[in-house]
Amino acid sequence: MDDLLERCGGFMGATTDYRLSRVVLLGAPMDFTVSYRPGTRSGPRRIREVSIGLEEYSPYQHKDLKNYSYYDAGDVLLPFGNVSQSLLRMEEVIGRLLKDDKFLLILGGEHLITLAPVKQMANKYPDLTVLHFDAHADLRSDYLGETMSHATVMRRVAEVVGSHNLYQFGIRSGTAEEFDYGRENTGFYSFEILNPLRKVVDRLHGRPVYVTLDIDVVDPAFAPGTGTPEPGGCSSSEIIAALHMLKDLNVVGMDLVEVCPVYDQTDRTALLAAKLVREAILLFGKENSI
Repeated sequence: MDDLLERCGGFMGATTDYRLSRVVLLGAPMDFTVSYRPGTRSGPRRIREVSIGLEEYSPYQHKDLKNYSYYDAGDVLLPFGNVSQSLLRMEEVIGRLLKDDKFLLILGGEHLITLAPVKQMANKYPDLTVLHFDAHADLRSDYLGETMSHATVMRRVAEVVGSHNLYQFGIRSGTAEEFDYGRENTGFYSFEILNPLRKVVDRLHGRPVYVTLDIDVVDPAFAPGTGTPEPGGCSSSEIIAALHMLKDLNVVGMDLVEVCPVYDQTDRTALLAAKLVREAILLFGKENSI
C-alpha cells in the first residue's frame, strides 16, 4: 500500500505504530472539480502543520491524546486532474484500511472525496447512515454536464446508501431543485444544526454512521479559509458541540473537507479543523490499556 501513499508531517502526537492504532488519519488532497476557489489540496497538510498549536488535552471531554494511539498514514498519491482514477486509488487505500478494522479520519480536499469512503463503508456496513454537515446541499444531478463534482457528491452518496439514509444539516445554499429534492428525499435540515441533530441522534443508536463535515458549514467569520464561503452559518462552538453530540453513536468513519489555507492567513480555519480532528480522535478512538 505504500506505493499509493505520500508520507508527510503527521498530526500532533501521532504514533508510528500502525498495528496498535484504532484511528488512522488519511489525507485526500484533491481539488479537481471545485467550482469557485481552488486550493483545498493543501488542506490536509496545513491541518497537520497547525495542529501543534493546540493542546493534546481536551477540556471538553477531559481526555488527552497522549492516552490514545492513532496513526497518520499520509496522503493518497493522486494522478493530477484525473477524477475517476483518483477516486479509485482512494477506494483502494480505504478498502485495505477497513480490512484491518481501522477507524478512518480522512482530511480533504474537496467534497467529492467523500464518495470513495462512503462506497467502501457501505460495502462493509450495508445499513450505513451518512450525516452531512455543510453550507451547500451538493445534490445536483450534474454540474455543467459533469456527474462527478463537489456540487453533486451528496446526490451520488444518496444513490449509494439510499436517500432516506442521508441526513443533511446547516444547508443554506443550493438551487431550488436541490432544495426540493432534499426536502422530499433526504433528512434535510436547512440553516440549523443542533436542534435537528438532537432528534436524529435519538433515532440512530446502534446503526453504523459515517460523518462528512464540510468546514464551510461554519460561518466564514469563523472559517474564511474555504473554497466556497457562504455567510449565515453556525459558529465554531456550535460545530464542536455538534460533533460531541455524536459520542454515543456507532460512528464508523469520518471526513473533514474543503479547508483551503490560501484564503486564511490567520490559520483559524485550519486550527478549527485540527481541533475537530482532536475531538474526533478522542470521541471515536480507543484509550490505551494501562
